[in-house]
Amino acid sequence: MEQLNNANLEDKTTNTYQIINQQPHDQFPKQYIWPKTDQDVVTEVLNAPVIDLHGFFTHDKHATANAINLIKESCMSHGFFQVVNHGIDLGLLALVDEHGRAFFDLPITEKMKCKKTEGSMAGFTNAHVHRFAEKLPWKEMLSFEYHENGPEEVVVDYFNSTLGNQYKETGLIYQKCCQSMRKLALDLMELLEISLGIDGQNYYKKLYEDCISLMRCNYYPKCNQPSLTHGVGPHCDPTTLTILYQDQVGGLEVFVDNKWKSVTPNPDALVINIGDTFKALSNGKYMSCLHRVAVNRFEPRLSVVFFLSPKGDKELNPPQDLIDKDGKQEYPTFKWENFLKFTQTQHRADENTLEEFTKWLMSSKNPQYICA
Repeated sequence: MEQLNNANLEDKTTNTYQIINQQPHDQFPKQYIWPKTDQDVVTEVLNAPVIDLHGFFTHDKHATANAINLIKESCMSHGFFQVVNHGIDLGLLALVDEHGRAFFDLPITEKMKCKKTEGSMAGFTNAHVHRFAEKLPWKEMLSFEYHENGPEEVVVDYFNSTLGNQYKETGLIYQKCCQSMRKLALDLMELLEISLGIDGQNYYKKLYEDCISLMRCNYYPKCNQPSLTHGVGPHCDPTTLTILYQDQVGGLEVFVDNKWKSVTPNPDALVINIGDTFKALSNGKYMSCLHRVAVNRFEPRLSVVFFLSPKGDKELNPPQDLIDKDGKQEYPTFKWENFLKFTQTQHRADENTLEEFTKWLMSSKNPQYICA
């Protein structure tokens, strides 16, 4: 994995910003080209389950059982589903979209006030230019942490400290969105636990009570040659659980049955996918969702993603009931801070990240991390 020297990060970010926002028509920039095969062509729409959470929230046993069955079926096959009546106000999500677009419409000099710095997950960056020199994603992004282990308004404080007090309203909107998505994520962890047959322990919810998660706003500008690139290349999320709010432009694609299938946006739904960490926590029973994002010739696209992650120093392993039923633990116990470091310094996230991390973890170079 080719790492870039951070000394010229600001210049590189500005240059890539100009490339994707002022696209040359004579020659497509080679650093954004992704190799393609016949298998990459999308010919089908994914018929993914849309799960109504109203019955679960109102303690309707029949509706809850139906939701659990749908979750189990989708997570065992590909790790992807959508939820409606999810408890997050649609008006709030509309404001999230509005303020996200306003941020990405700012001049690059203004956005660079909160540029990502080395060693931090938070900040503005363009096309992962701080890490890679080729197969760049056609996007800009703004990321910030959310947790309830410190200041009450951690997101507001982030916007105030980087962009200034004039962005307090934006910070408040994203703070409220993070709070709502954290609650939904923990509710989904409860449903996932029940679907795995370990109801009554609250194992996962307890594991994530002091979680330190990440929200990321992704902006995908129009692209005059969308067949040559990706908004995001094929990968599985290393995190635990992903909650995605997207606009109606479309672009999300999921790999199912050895085919890439598109996902039709649903204005009332949030997209949920399982990440590598939960694959390990389910003892390999649930699939980490392989997905990518296509870009659009005619319209930009905006998405907002909440990545549920545990506190960095937590020891992560499946519930003992699952290990006992299966007769073994499929993946070694690990700490999220080590997995995160691996994805930032050793391996670019793809469909093999968890397996490569396991090899790295079990290697002689890392004996201190090996599960006894």
